[in-house]
Amino acid sequence: MLSQAVGYAASALGYVAATGGNPVLVKDIAEATGIPAPYLAKIIHQLGRKGFVITRRGVGGGVILARPAAEISLYDLCIAMDDNAVKTKCILGVDGCSEERACPGHQFWSRHRARQIEFLQSLNVADVAAFETKKRWSHVLKARQQAATGGVSPP
Repeated sequence: MLSQAVGYAASALGYVAATGGNPVLVKDIAEATGIPAPYLAKIIHQLGRKGFVITRRGVGGGVILARPAAEISLYDLCIAMDDNAVKTKCILGVDGCSEERACPGHQFWSRHRARQIEFLQSLNVADVAAFETKKRWSHVLKARQQAATGGVSPP
């Protein structure tokens, strides 16, 4: 499982990507994604230092992606946020566990970890943006449907 910080980073960048390149205020990202604004501000600052986003102050300012969303993988975010999911640690916590001195869980964990990293490398911020867009439109369509039926959901 990914850390909360990586999950928040992915959601925030997905939301920024879904806006089509327009600068987005941190408070607007926080409101749209349900991420606490102070925590999100720290995450955005860290992502800015790592070259994932550009932040601009003032009128017309906000957060924009520093590179295309399709080029930012979840693996990249895990590395940037120092997530345990990409660290080479023994599943049993044994010091010195390696191919030469393998613990009882080493073979299983090595295969599992390789599949997990492959998945994280294949999933990118553009994928998250597509999900965010679909989620946002489903809320809009639901609200329109409720308005059309006078607030009564169809059976």
